[in-house]
Amino acid sequence: MIRNPILPGFHPDPSIVRVGEDYYLATSTFEWCPGVRIHHSRDLRHWRPLGGVLDSPQLLDLTGVPDSGGVWAPDLTYANGRFHLVFSVLDTYAYGYKDCANYLTTAETVDGPWADPVRLPGRGFDAALFHEDDGSTWLLNMITGFKGVEIQRLEDGEAVGEPVLLLDSSPAGVTEGPHLYRHDGWYYLLCAEGGTGFNHGAVVARSRNLLGPYEIDPNGPLLTTRDKLDLPLQKAGHGCFTTTPAGEWYMTYLTSRPYTEVEDGLPQDARERDATGRCVLGRETAIAAVSWTDGWPRIEGAAPALEVPAPSGPVSAAPEAPARDDFDEPALDPRWNTLRRHADPSWLSLAARPSHLRVAGGQSPHGKRTPSLVAQRVTAKHGVFEAGLEFDPRTADQTAGITAYYNGFNWHCLQVGLDQGRRMLSLVTCDRGRRTATPVAALGTRLDLRIAFDGPTLRFAYRENGPWQDLAVTADTTILSDEHATWIEPGLVHAFGFTGAFVGLWVQDLAAEGGFADFDYADYRPAPASRP
Repeated sequence: MIRNPILPGFHPDPSIVRVGEDYYLATSTFEWCPGVRIHHSRDLRHWRPLGGVLDSPQLLDLTGVPDSGGVWAPDLTYANGRFHLVFSVLDTYAYGYKDCANYLTTAETVDGPWADPVRLPGRGFDAALFHEDDGSTWLLNMITGFKGVEIQRLEDGEAVGEPVLLLDSSPAGVTEGPHLYRHDGWYYLLCAEGGTGFNHGAVVARSRNLLGPYEIDPNGPLLTTRDKLDLPLQKAGHGCFTTTPAGEWYMTYLTSRPYTEVEDGLPQDARERDATGRCVLGRETAIAAVSWTDGWPRIEGAAPALEVPAPSGPVSAAPEAPARDDFDEPALDPRWNTLRRHADPSWLSLAARPSHLRVAGGQSPHGKRTPSLVAQRVTAKHGVFEAGLEFDPRTADQTAGITAYYNGFNWHCLQVGLDQGRRMLSLVTCDRGRRTATPVAALGTRLDLRIAFDGPTLRFAYRENGPWQDLAVTADTTILSDEHATWIEPGLVHAFGFTGAFVGLWVQDLAAEGGFADFDYADYRPAPASRP
């Protein structure tokens, strides 16, 4: 059996492609670098992270993008001996506008080098390619305002002719995320619908002709949880088909695991606002087996399952990376991500001090040009993150520590800074932009710091030449959720919540006066029992 989710934590909008016996799965990365995260598998059960494709400013510039902006909904395909990666970059989504550009990059191998991205035609986002049997290439994308799905032929990245409307809408509306497939003489259009929240789903339409007309499956959604709010996997939708060498069909899709079992522990206003629970782990990737009935693809129960029959063939388990990173390698491990700017020697170094990661301080939490945050995904409701920190701040503008982070408005940070000339450890929380700080203790330059995830509660500890000291104060994990981060007033979008919780290493030097911190290890241990 395959256990869901196959990619726990923030891994949304999965696009899967098989090349021979190898499966490659691309997911959205939004404001995090490197852009478009890739995983590899040979059995659909075990997945190995390969890191991000868009790993340089030449391939991707995220300077200034908003929280949950940046790279949306990649599409990974393989044709004519090359990988093709289409992705959208959202620069703005506020005040009723979306500044969106779609790009195409290609490479002979998934490891690159990847070609300089080419701007594609088309309105809207969620662009994808369809490679026809006659060698032609077609671009699909949703129309701005979720007004349907259109298709247009491409030649060398240039549009040929006018776009054609394939699908006006779907029953649940908000139609997006199109992918197109051929099977038994039919063209099948797979789309997401209903928005990416608890009304999410996936729907299929088919036609004998590439350009339509397309008929929506009369059986209803291929997959949804909008009428199954008691399931542990929710928000199911935005899928992508693949086949095995033996001809079996599977679909990877987006899902989330809400904290429904802890609703009673939330404040009353939170229970009223988030009746089905908050999703701290963000939107994750799951998989479903697909069968064919009367010429239509079907998923059992049209619902996500925690366990899915595995395909035929050998098991191919890759060794798991150790939880602890001692920073002994010449490059950052693929688990790490950086916020809005790429990892480069101008602010990160694994060579300045052996077996340490040196992080030069960057902007404040609301800076969108040069923040200095190195983080990895939270993948379970319970777990512990620890790091060793050596830091000697010189001014009150310099801080360093570890963080549980969602976006610039919502985070907790156990950090060291100067307070009346003393090195002070403090717990700082930002909840929708409201910042509070709790001083803990005056300490030296070398510390170990800990953040423990205990369901809806965060617990903190530190040690300095002795045993761990637990902080009396705790914090609310659930402010690091999609639901809490989504901040919309009538006619005004402050922020979307499309990512998920991270843990990481955060250094600030607001005046850019040369402040830095050294981390000699980082260790994130999710609790396996916390996965449903």
